[in-house]
Amino acid sequence: MTETRAECATRAADVGASVALEAFRGDLSVETKSDKTDLVTATDRAAQRRTVDCIREGFPDDAIVGEESDARKTVPEDGPAWIIDPIDGTSNFVRGLRVWGTSVAAVADGEPVAAATVFPALGDTYLADGEETTLNGNPVRVSAREDPETFAVAPILLGGDFGTTVGALAECFGDIRRFGCAQATLAAVAGGSFDAAVATTRMSPWDTVAGAHMIRRAGGRVTDLAGQPWRHDSDGLVASNGHAHEELLDTLRSAAEK
Repeated sequence: MTETRAECATRAADVGASVALEAFRGDLSVETKSDKTDLVTATDRAAQRRTVDCIREGFPDDAIVGEESDARKTVPEDGPAWIIDPIDGTSNFVRGLRVWGTSVAAVADGEPVAAATVFPALGDTYLADGEETTLNGNPVRVSAREDPETFAVAPILLGGDFGTTVGALAECFGDIRRFGCAQATLAAVAGGSFDAAVATTRMSPWDTVAGAHMIRRAGGRVTDLAGQPWRHDSDGLVASNGHAHEELLDTLRSAAEK
């Protein structure tokens, strides 16, 4: 029987996560990329190779977008493709923190159709197909909270004045949390643990596409900073359970004007 893209995404993410878990809290060779906090290890590269190999077994002709090595960096607008982050949350991985995972998303004509993120050190696997999002095989939904003062909001990546934006969010919403792992943050919104997540600058597709798809399949809303439906090439990302979404957008706009 032909493997579905959701099944392949899960299998590939499992394999990549297993490679990373073997090295977790071990002796790592760490390098920097764009700045001192943008880290990469040999394990990132090894996990990506194994993840790509899994995808090639079932879908040899599909384009693959990946964070590490010489993989393609842009999502094609036509045809099927895969988006891989072998270790999302590498800084956490290097520090021995458990909040990191391997993420694989399948897209068709630029739009996500399936996604899986495996957090092996936490024992959690999130999967979204065309209908629902599951956590360890059980369907999940975004939270039902409506009062902004009860919201837990997670900043993912903030451009400009980080302090001003966080301060504005703290004034309007109940709690501010930061994981240091974009896909874990978005998965937490999909699963109802967080009520919203925000990024005020463009993020890479391997950090966002899988989680955004999970939130939508779990009943949430994902837009850009202007409130338009989010895409892999959007500037900024605002994800929520659908309640107080306009308040989030207003708060970010006000912070940007200060």
